[in-house]
Amino acid sequence: MSNGGEASGLGEKMYELASRLYPICRSITGEGVRRSLEIIKELIPLEIKEVATGTKVFDWTVPNEWNLEEAWIKDASGNKIVDVSRHNLHILNYSAPFSGTVSLEQLKPHIYTIPEQPDLIPYRTSYYEEKWGFCMSHTQFAQLEEGEYEVLITSSLKPGALTYGEYYLPGRSKQEFLLSTHICHPSLANDNLSGMSLMTYLATLLRGQNHRYSYRFLFIPGTIGSITWLATNELHLTNIVGGLVTSLVGDGAPFHFKKTPDGGTELDKVVELVLNESPLKHEILDFVPYGYDERQFCSPGINLDMGCLSRSTYGSFPEYHTSADNLNFIKAQHLRESLEVMQRIVEVWELNATYINTNPKCEPQMGKRGLYAAIGGASDKEILQMGMLWVLHQSNGCRSLIDISKRAGIPFDVIVKASNLLLAGQLLKSTESS
Repeated sequence: MSNGGEASGLGEKMYELASRLYPICRSITGEGVRRSLEIIKELIPLEIKEVATGTKVFDWTVPNEWNLEEAWIKDASGNKIVDVSRHNLHILNYSAPFSGTVSLEQLKPHIYTIPEQPDLIPYRTSYYEEKWGFCMSHTQFAQLEEGEYEVLITSSLKPGALTYGEYYLPGRSKQEFLLSTHICHPSLANDNLSGMSLMTYLATLLRGQNHRYSYRFLFIPGTIGSITWLATNELHLTNIVGGLVTSLVGDGAPFHFKKTPDGGTELDKVVELVLNESPLKHEILDFVPYGYDERQFCSPGINLDMGCLSRSTYGSFPEYHTSADNLNFIKAQHLRESLEVMQRIVEVWELNATYINTNPKCEPQMGKRGLYAAIGGASDKEILQMGMLWVLHQSNGCRSLIDISKRAGIPFDVIVKASNLLLAGQLLKSTESS
């Protein structure tokens, strides 16, 4: 398995995918989601699934499907002062249809702006409250003149389906690593075209490789998508042994990893090891029940070991949920770095194992098993020899290779190499076969 080299040439391709998806008007349901998933399906064998409007999913219900044809506001002179064809964020996402002529006083309650960022268009939604509206810069809003305005929103809210994409990559074990990213935001590059591109190209890298674990990729609408998937896949959840939600991975901010609620799971150990060995800046965050879909996967009645990997964090940067989160805000280099980190996480997840020392009574004779000869003239001879001693001493069926690496102060890859030598010498056996 690669340590990231395969990802080095993919930053530009990830950026190109984000660029193709950027113009599509997406929401939590509708044709924009379907179009986006069909584009991703060109790159990986994505299975596109639908759950009908009205389906009960725990405490929620799959909502009516929303689709938008056109939306604009004309001033008294007939000029289109707002037009969703110029920017998807101009519409209140999930806006009800409306057609009519209104006064400025009647129009203003239906306009959303960010006064403290007067030149940006906000991203606003009304998924579960039926109303109509538009978004514009506060500068433009302040310049609106008294008079009548013609308004048209040609949208539909009617029974349909919630659509999501799923790709299952089987491994030698039925135990799964779950990877999830949200796909519902229109024309927001970091949140979350970056996550969609990352998951797509990680899947392309993992295809065709021989994996110990199985991997399941979910491309789902935020919140209602994860709730719907969990509600319709409850019997399957026992196979999931860890996973990550990914978002905000296209900017140049330090990496942030939000741990599982437990904070000490194998997933936490794997991601912390990868970030700590990386030259890239990072921060480890404790779990809070707010943010992205990790809060659904980690809810008390589901209780999966899921964390969240991002660069910037939820709501923490000025461009968040505004028109400034555009294709200029993300970079191919940052997407590539994020892919390399994710690829290394998968690699360490695959390599980390727990063993039992088959000869625990005093030190075994290494020479007669050819283990010292196997080390030979390696430049890391001394540390590798010490690594074997640590692995033998700590392999009681409870401590993983990451645990041993941390306890010994020896790099993880050296501990893996030492364990492979000991396996070949029949001094270790896997807990998975015991």
